[in-house]
Amino acid sequence: MTRQLLILGAGFSGIAAGIACRNDFDLISGTSRNATRFDELRAAEMAPLVFDGSLNRELEAAISTASHVLVSIAPGSNDPVLTALGEALAAAGNLQWLCYLSTVGVYGDHQGAWVDEESECRPVSARSRERIDAETMWRNFATQNSVPLAIYRLSGIYGPGRNAFVNIEKGTSRRLVKPGQVFNRIHRHDIGEAVRLGAIGKADGVFNITDDEPAPPQDVVTFAHELQGSPPPPEQDFDTAELSSMARSFYGENKRVSNEKSKRVLGLEYAYPDYRTALTRMWKENTWR
Repeated sequence: MTRQLLILGAGFSGIAAGIACRNDFDLISGTSRNATRFDELRAAEMAPLVFDGSLNRELEAAISTASHVLVSIAPGSNDPVLTALGEALAAAGNLQWLCYLSTVGVYGDHQGAWVDEESECRPVSARSRERIDAETMWRNFATQNSVPLAIYRLSGIYGPGRNAFVNIEKGTSRRLVKPGQVFNRIHRHDIGEAVRLGAIGKADGVFNITDDEPAPPQDVVTFAHELQGSPPPPEQDFDTAELSSMARSFYGENKRVSNEKSKRVLGLEYAYPDYRTALTRMWKENTWR
């Protein structure tokens, strides 16, 4: 049988995975909610498919021959992929590996302490609790169908079109300061490479896919302005700043996330291991837009 990768949810991270895996698969397919993004998927050398929450004939055919499946679709109260496609995936005759993209938000708040894949999950937000439930559902599915499953917990995703330089250009750059607060980040290129390595080795288990250096968010903004040669905005106190409830909720979780297992088991060498390396490279290579 041929090696076929099906990416359910070929968005920002899914396209990066498809690009990274181009030379390792005979066919890569990717789904979008509708056909408006088909040209974008074709440009990334993917066969485009529609997944709008229900199974269709073309998608069922792709599932039936897929050897590897990447799931990059956020859950709600139930996982939309397993709800609509679970039976088709269970019946797939060539399925050899599953990968589910989750979030480091499942760890919740550890008051700035280091966490790894064995750390207790203390999800704070509803969306992180939904991710924990989805992880459990995918584990159960993989066990029942004897398929290796890699769960990748991703930190804050950035890359072309999503980064501090874009915020500067839009005039939305802010330096929010909450003492002791740090965040990890991950460039989408490194997500793609993690998927490629996991697919090749049929990795099984939970992996944090995240950079080496959790850092205060205001430091990232300051460094981006320095590279660009513009003065950074004034610092704003987090407690008194005007923020959406979702933005404020991100600051309710403080932890430092270890990526050691991804390096040791997957063999992942991060091309963007910290924000200084990443922003410098993106600015010099003009790959931030």
